[in-house]
Amino acid sequence: MCRNIKTLFNFEPPATELEIRDASLQFVRKLSGFAVPSQANEAAFDQAVEQVAAAARTLIASLVTHAPPKDRVEEARKARARGEQRRQRMA
Repeated sequence: MCRNIKTLFNFEPPATELEIRDASLQFVRKLSGFAVPSQANEAAFDQAVEQVAAAARTLIASLVTHAPPKDRVEEARKARARGEQRRQRMA
């Protein structure tokens, strides 16, 4: 799994268009193996990013949960703590 792709569902405030596009871009980069596509592949790459973003928006809008929305600041703090624990175990 790409570490840079973040969970976007059930957050307050909801995921922004930029967050959805960034996650879509990371996903397409991972699938294609290109960080930056060549000119010959640029149109296909950009189209794939837009299609993945559209699918992500549809998915996020369709999901249902009874759990309260997660707080972005608190979740970021937890992620930093997990990262610090990982770094300490590797040292």
